[in-house]
Amino acid sequence: MAQAVDASKNLASDPRNREVVFPAGRDPQIGNLETPINSSPLVKWFINNLPAYRPGLTPFRRGLEVGMAHGYWLFGPFAKLGPLRNTPSANLAGLLGAIGLVVILTAALALYTHSNPPKALSSVTATPPDAFTTNEGWNNFSSAFLIGAIGGALVAYFLTINLALIQGLVG
Repeated sequence: MAQAVDASKNLASDPRNREVVFPAGRDPQIGNLETPINSSPLVKWFINNLPAYRPGLTPFRRGLEVGMAHGYWLFGPFAKLGPLRNTPSANLAGLLGAIGLVVILTAALALYTHSNPPKALSSVTATPPDAFTTNEGWNNFSSAFLIGAIGGALVAYFLTINLALIQGLVG
């Protein structure tokens, strides 16, 4: 049986002989691989519609969208999994924890901005916008990230503390 399997590897019709991973653009000097996942139309569409890659957005708008999503998402783990999770002030502690982490993340973005980062390289899936090639673009992104993330955390906080009211309105 094992010999039959080994012999089938030499047949052109064997599915194991079909190449599915290639160098990007068929040029091995690029150092990027084109796989069925990162080169599929669905993945390209999804990645290119994220705020970081969506064409036509200013750096401020990109930072605002990314910040809102992160602030909204960060509130939950701090409020529901933090050390004050079973206390009446759990939601407030979650809000303050999320805002604290957002401030740290914004400081890290500012440090990255002032380190003169290299120009981002294009990949098989997406091409980074020109907004991330200047310090001004990164500064606009990071300041909008701070505003959006605090706003997202506040929205999550207000939704959580008014959950009974919202459930009463819906039914």
